[in-house]
Amino acid sequence: MSYYRTNNYGGAEQVEHRAAGGHHRGASGKYLVIDRDRMRTFLSLVLWTLLCCPSARAEIFTSISQMTDLIYTEKELVRSLRDYIGAEESKLAAVKSWAHRLDDLTRVSTSDPEGYLAHPVNAYKLMKRLNTQWSELETLVLQNPSDAFISNMSVHRQYFPGDEDETGAAKALMRLQDTYRLDSEAFSRGKLPGVHYNALLYVDDCFDMGKTAYNDEDYYHAVLWMQQALRQLDGGEESVTTKADILDYLSYSVYQMGDLARAIELTRRLVAIAPTHQRAGGNLRYFEHLLLKQLNEKNQDYPPAPEEPIQLGTYSRPKDHLPERETYEALCRGEGLQMNDARRSRLFCRYHDGRRNPRLLLKPMKEEDEWDSPHIVRYLEMLSPEETERIKELAKPKLARATVRDPKTGVLTTANYRVSKSAWLEEEDDQVIARVNQRIEDITGLELDTAELLQVANYGVGGQYEPHYDFSRRPFDSNLKRDGNRLATFLNYMSDVEAGGATVFPDFGAAIRPRKGTAVFWYNLFRSGEGDYRTRHAACPVLVGSKWVSNKWIHERGQEFRRPCGLTEVD
Repeated sequence: MSYYRTNNYGGAEQVEHRAAGGHHRGASGKYLVIDRDRMRTFLSLVLWTLLCCPSARAEIFTSISQMTDLIYTEKELVRSLRDYIGAEESKLAAVKSWAHRLDDLTRVSTSDPEGYLAHPVNAYKLMKRLNTQWSELETLVLQNPSDAFISNMSVHRQYFPGDEDETGAAKALMRLQDTYRLDSEAFSRGKLPGVHYNALLYVDDCFDMGKTAYNDEDYYHAVLWMQQALRQLDGGEESVTTKADILDYLSYSVYQMGDLARAIELTRRLVAIAPTHQRAGGNLRYFEHLLLKQLNEKNQDYPPAPEEPIQLGTYSRPKDHLPERETYEALCRGEGLQMNDARRSRLFCRYHDGRRNPRLLLKPMKEEDEWDSPHIVRYLEMLSPEETERIKELAKPKLARATVRDPKTGVLTTANYRVSKSAWLEEEDDQVIARVNQRIEDITGLELDTAELLQVANYGVGGQYEPHYDFSRRPFDSNLKRDGNRLATFLNYMSDVEAGGATVFPDFGAAIRPRKGTAVFWYNLFRSGEGDYRTRHAACPVLVGSKWVSNKWIHERGQEFRRPCGLTEVD
């Protein structure tokens, strides 16, 4: 589909004045269906022809010379009219092409919405289409208003994702890229494990990904995605984005990563194809000055231009707030697991009747050990397919962005390290909730009167919850005084996940994979009431799939006789 739009991509500002300030949002561009200058000419000529003074019009027929001038005027009018007709036809052709492409796309996506969105690239591009491209189509149609279309757009616009959604989806792809060590080529070509749909990122998509990172001063990812955009552009792929646009961002991002030699090489390429670029020349001189200064200080010769292309591993990812980042991400990839033959020999499976609970005597639960210490067990066939679907059905209208408690203020807030939506379900909502709660009580043997409501969570593209404790370490929490701390966690897996999404425990190197219909259970506190810090765990980013879970946090109050205190602090 051919678009007509201006390129407003900014470039790196003079390095001395912080380059990031020069970039501004403009990647979406504007459709220029009618050249404004030509339109002014068209209207001016019409007005001149129709509204000039009566005496002048009265004398035109008396002068062939003046009439000859009108011939050329009419020719210009016809040319302007043809331009207008051509622009209208181009607009209609663009709309038809858009509709044809979206017909094919929606036919595939609506056949299996959850499976389609299980591919993170499809989820990202859905955010991008609805936030950016449909708005561009609306602008195009508005130039020759179509009441029915605009009315329909107005009704549905309230449900469209916004800039935050598109940016969030882009950052989710970068998070997956980091966690699972996938290069930009893998994402761009849809080479992900377990995928069922082909999803590609084109030059403009890669450029927008890089620009999202750049605007967030995340130069590490900006380099990876700008390099991928350049690679695809050099491979002959068509795009609205120009090579100069990409080199402008890429050269400065590489400079920010501390690679002056490569920044100089990239800036020279930019100057070669855009000699009049407003910043490239100044940046090049500044980069060369810095490099020369560094070489003189170290008494080194001028290095040759780098020949190897930038790829994953060329630069080191900057450290962040999470001390166990590498361990956590390795476990998510299935690396660094501490399961061995000796530990495996201590794990068993059994039938569990909840200490001869009447409701479990005839049909005991199938229980499997997942880990020995701390003891983590999995229960098979915890939820039936019908119960799972009903719980999802109840939760969907209530889903809202999951929150965490700010450690400084104690106020619930959203956070980048918890990316999911959740809902809280009560027994009054449906009998299935009461039935599941009763089953949890029967299995665990714990009192649920002080437990929290059943929380249902859905993790979307790149959905995650970084390492955290389920129990509170803040003694002034009001809930602790009434119900006690979170004694135990009962976690139901309500979907299979094609790739990613494991529950990992960085402290002792365990990874538990989601299996639909099963549940895992562990204690967060020792019998003394002290927190078991080994239970710090995380929900790995979902690489491919849609992860549904529900959990029950069981509190201390009411368990005095069901789980008595031990003789030592760590019993």
